[in-house]
Formats: sequence, C-alpha cells, structure tokens
Amino acid sequence: MTQVNTGDTVRIHYSGKLKDGTLFDTSEDRDPVELKVGDNQFIPVIETSVVGMSVGDQATVEIAAEDAFGPHRPEAVQTLERTQIPEGVDLAVGAQVQATTPEGQQLVLKIVELDDTSVTLDGNHPLAGEDLVFEIELVEIVTPAG
Repeated sequence: MTQVNTGDTVRIHYSGKLKDGTLFDTSEDRDPVELKVGDNQFIPVIETSVVGMSVGDQATVEIAAEDAFGPHRPEAVQTLERTQIPEGVDLAVGAQVQATTPEGQQLVLKIVELDDTSVTLDGNHPLAGEDLVFEIELVEIVTPAG
C-alpha cells in the first residue's frame, strides 16, 4: 500500500479541538483539505504526521500551543481611546476589526473590552496559547513527490 512521503500532495479530513474537547474547526462538512507535505502551508506538525500514512489511515495529533498558533502575547493586547477608532466601526465586545500597521500589514483585532472612553483590542490569533488536538484522516494521495 502506498504511503505518504514529504513532497507528496495529499487530501485530508480533520477535526480540530481544544484540549477540553471543544470543536473549533472541521473539514467534515466540506471538501478535504489539499496540502503539499513539507510546504508548511498547514500546521507543520499535521503535515509531518501524515508522512508514512496510507489512504484511509487515521491519527490523533496533539499540538502544543507553541507549535500551533504560539503563546498568548500580552503585548498584542492594547487599549485605545475610543476617539482613535474610525467612525462607523461596529464596537461590540467579541467583534473583529481590521487595522493596518504603519508598514502596511493588515491585522485582525478582537474587541475584548469596551467602555465609554476606551476600547481594548487583542491582536493574538484566537487559538494563541491553546494546546490543540487534531483528528486527521488521509483521504487521497493526489500527486506523489518527484
């Protein structure tokens, strides 16, 4: 039976959960995810985990926060005066807003606290600081390496 090698293009189904079992993402209700093993376009630990698998194989992969979306960085949380937020932006706790850095990089920030004078924004990835568990299934080896 053919096994996955680094450089192969494969399709997988996955379910991503927090350590407490909370499901945060799954591909089960859509087409399988296609990735080239070793390109690090997906979570690298997932890519290396499919090496050696055959079509139909399943695996559970635990990923420490630092190997997934990194630790929660307190410096990525900032409080701004409400007057610094452009008019027309929906201000509600939990809402996401976009900002542009002076270098032109786009950021997605989550509003985590709000009062009459200030807005606290969190620029961390929503899964930063979380250890993750992925259930993966190799659906297809699309293109072998070479």
